[in-house]
Amino acid sequence: MGVRGSLARQLFALQFLVVLALLGAVTASTLSQSTANFRETQGRRMLLVAEQVAATDGVQDALADGQYHRLVIFAETARGQAGNSSISIATTDLRIRTATDPRRVNEQLAVGLPQVATGRSWDGVLGEQVVAQVPVFSDEGRLVGVVSAGQDEPGLWESLISSPGDLLIHLGLGTGIGLIGSLLAARWVKRQTLGLEPREITGLVEHREAMLHGIREGVLGLDQQHRITLMNTSARELLALPDAIGTQVDELADANERLRDVLTGRASGPNQVVLRSGRVLVMNRMPIGLHGQQIGAVVTLRDRTELVALQQELDVNRHATDTLRAQAHEFRNELHTIAGLIELGEYDEVVRYVTRANRAHADWSRAVTARIADPALAALLIAKASLAAERAVGIKLSEESIVDRVDEALSQDLVTVVGNLVDNALDALPAGAGQWVEVHIAGSAEQVLVRVRDSGPGIAPELAEEVFEHGFTTKVATQGGQRGIGLALTRQICVRRGGSVSVRNEGGAVFTATLGRATAALGTRPPEVSR
Repeated sequence: MGVRGSLARQLFALQFLVVLALLGAVTASTLSQSTANFRETQGRRMLLVAEQVAATDGVQDALADGQYHRLVIFAETARGQAGNSSISIATTDLRIRTATDPRRVNEQLAVGLPQVATGRSWDGVLGEQVVAQVPVFSDEGRLVGVVSAGQDEPGLWESLISSPGDLLIHLGLGTGIGLIGSLLAARWVKRQTLGLEPREITGLVEHREAMLHGIREGVLGLDQQHRITLMNTSARELLALPDAIGTQVDELADANERLRDVLTGRASGPNQVVLRSGRVLVMNRMPIGLHGQQIGAVVTLRDRTELVALQQELDVNRHATDTLRAQAHEFRNELHTIAGLIELGEYDEVVRYVTRANRAHADWSRAVTARIADPALAALLIAKASLAAERAVGIKLSEESIVDRVDEALSQDLVTVVGNLVDNALDALPAGAGQWVEVHIAGSAEQVLVRVRDSGPGIAPELAEEVFEHGFTTKVATQGGQRGIGLALTRQICVRRGGSVSVRNEGGAVFTATLGRATAALGTRPPEVSR
């Protein structure tokens, strides 16, 4: 408990002030009503007194004859009958001829209505008095004067004590209800805050914020309408969403459909892979509930870019191993053939066979290196030929292919894109004679065009976009395999370099990718992973 007191005490004090303000307003309203009632009652009473004086024959005769000294007795008599009031009698020129207050004699009578001087009655408030003014007519009906009767308005204290019983009852009842309500409100707030004081609540919130922002993994909180209600520092950095609190997921301007599906739960399941700002993110969405009702969801994010980079290195080693194994298998078959021909004594046929084998490898190597000046890309195509040969799939380079030597960054991106597209084509083809893959690579001053065709069944038109958005591979459709991220990474690389990637069917699937020679988009370079 701090110096300022507990939350309950502070709330009680606040409610007490509210009650006092309410009582003040009630008192003011009561005073206003009391004043209005006084004015209405006394106005009628003063009007009656003035009318009685004006109707007296002695007053009429004294004013008509100019014998003003005779008016004093009538004014005093009326005052005695009306109680503590003031009576003034004036002539038609509104000069006071007699009054209960002798100091006012010969003064000008203040009228509440100008028509009073012409014979019209009036009652109302004049200064601090309730006043009634009535004309006096002679027996001949001639206007001879004006009678004014007034009663002083009571002061504030007099108004309060005029009806002390009602006032005390109202004040007591209001105070009691206010105090009881304040106590109940204080207890309710105490229960709602679990007995915690404001300083303790502030400490808990600060501690929670420190914990959330100190977690290396990203954490997002979503409400029932899929609005982002919480986001720690890691999530903000991983998703590149600096000002997303309070924003609905479907309203995020630069979020792709895959990210929206995972955040809203349309894409369900553990460890959902999402590509965002050059990073490979693994996301898990967990609905949260309270009292048996779902109130939102929590999404955790993990950056798996480094892990995918390690996987890429393993894939490189695996591809190298597969290439060596395929070459060893091919050489072993060729050696067996040569050994059999030697045992048969077919030495001339041995020479012709060796010449043909060397010519086939040399022709492919010469065809690749003649058109592809980049060593890494040329080596990739030569290695893929061995893998294709092991699967009995032919691989060829289009006659129009021509690429000069490019910078290291573009070379790595081309290796990733070409490797992914060729592997995707090989995976889509069933092993057997007659299957083929054609690679076309052409460079210009602004960009490099990559086109990979195969003789497979092609891609369903409705999956033309999904294959890139969800990390889909042809193995999913044909073999029920797991989703990969090779095609999604291919698109990301192309977009980052100001290009694009698309697929169409033309006797098989045709993947077309363009890569700008200069990086067009900012962000971390995505890892080069095939699947």
